[in-house]
Amino acid sequence: MKSVLLIGLGRFGQGVAEKLNELNHQVMAIDKDEQRVNDILPIVTDAQIGDATNEGFMRTLGVRDYDVCFVAIGEDFQSSLECTSLLKELGAKKVVSRASREVHQKFLLRNGADYVVYPEKQLAALTAIRHTTDHVLDYIALDSEFAIYDLAVPDEWQGRTVGELDIRKRYNLNLLAIRNIDRPSIVVTSDTMLSKSQHILVLGKWKDIQKCFHM
Repeated sequence: MKSVLLIGLGRFGQGVAEKLNELNHQVMAIDKDEQRVNDILPIVTDAQIGDATNEGFMRTLGVRDYDVCFVAIGEDFQSSLECTSLLKELGAKKVVSRASREVHQKFLLRNGADYVVYPEKQLAALTAIRHTTDHVLDYIALDSEFAIYDLAVPDEWQGRTVGELDIRKRYNLNLLAIRNIDRPSIVVTSDTMLSKSQHILVLGKWKDIQKCFHM
């Protein structure tokens, strides 16, 4: 269980709060809007109305005591930037900030963010890839080049073993896991045979995924 400070309760912030609640983390939620604070109270440990750019108010929160601080402010980049910088000044261990434009990411990282999320861009990329390819079911971007892809097993791979396919040598891709649709996942070995009822988790570059799956 982690202690989390969540600042900003718009749609993105609410979504983060809901997931943190599912994961049983302790969450202190902050927003300037009283209605948003009242709406979130049933699913967080505590919530307060306050201005996250006000140093006096932020000091009362004991920022140092939280394992991670999320800055989910999306509408006002100036406030997001000020809040991110203030959190670091007050000794926050880890600050994760939301960017709504690509240029915001650089400023946030320079001003205290340890990690920046760009939900609109990430969702757009996932939507484009998911609905224009036959095999990609989901993916998690790790950086500008590498991602982990959740893939359906191609017809030509079914009934063949991992060793036979040797996708690491042939396509520069790493097979991380095999996820069965109708039963628990299995440990991957060179003798593991692939079937239609499985998904595979693969780490690699998009250009190598395209080459491997003829996209």
